[in-house]
Amino acid sequence: MNAYKNDTFSDRLTTAAKARSAALEKFRARPGPDDAAVLERQAAQKAISVARAARIAERKAAREAEAVRQAAEQAAHEAELKAAAAEQATRAIEASERAAALAIAQKAARDARYAARNARRR
Repeated sequence: MNAYKNDTFSDRLTTAAKARSAALEKFRARPGPDDAAVLERQAAQKAISVARAARIAERKAAREAEAVRQAAEQAAHEAELKAAAAEQATRAIEASERAAALAIAQKAARDARYAARNARRR
C-alpha cells in the first residue's frame, strides 16, 4: 500500500480527471453491437441456450414417458388383482355350490333312510 502523500487540491483534481477519462476510454474501447467478436459471443450464447432448451425438453419427455409407463404398469397390476379377485370369487361360488349339492345329497340320503325305516315299521 502506498504511503499517504500530502497532495494538493489541484493534484487531487487532476487524478480524478485522469480516472474519469480512463473510465471513458475503457467504455469507448468496448466493441460495438455489430462487432464480429460480439456477434460470435451472442451466437455461442444462443447455441448454448438452444442446447439447454433441448435438454430440458428431453428430460420432460423422459419424465412423461416414465409417468405413462408407471401408469400402464399400475393398470396392469390392478387388472391382475381384479382377475385374481374374480378367480377367488368364482372358486368361492363353486365351493358354496358343492357344499349346497352335498347338503342336498345328504338330506336326500337321510330322507331315504327315514322313509326306509318308516316302510319297515308298517
